[in-house]
Amino acid sequence: MDRPICDKCDRSVALGYASWMDYVNTPTALGVTLRERRRHLGLTQDDLALAIGVNRKVVGQLEGGKRGVRLEIALNAANAVGLNVGVETRGGSGS
Repeated sequence: MDRPICDKCDRSVALGYASWMDYVNTPTALGVTLRERRRHLGLTQDDLALAIGVNRKVVGQLEGGKRGVRLEIALNAANAVGLNVGVETRGGSGS
């Protein structure tokens, strides 16, 4: 999927979010990042849940950093709010 799956998320391009990056390495940090981004876009948990095909409780669990939320759901949520998720080698050594 090349673009966010909710209409309100298209604002991310105009806001220039591609110019910064947060590193997250815990479920809690990911949840906080997703919540901040969702709120910035003016979306409710219900809006995000509808966009990614889950119920609001799952979004709350994800944003709360609950372990056990499926990776697919986390990736879909990040995509829906216009966030990229990537991996890189620690230290940038490429090995």
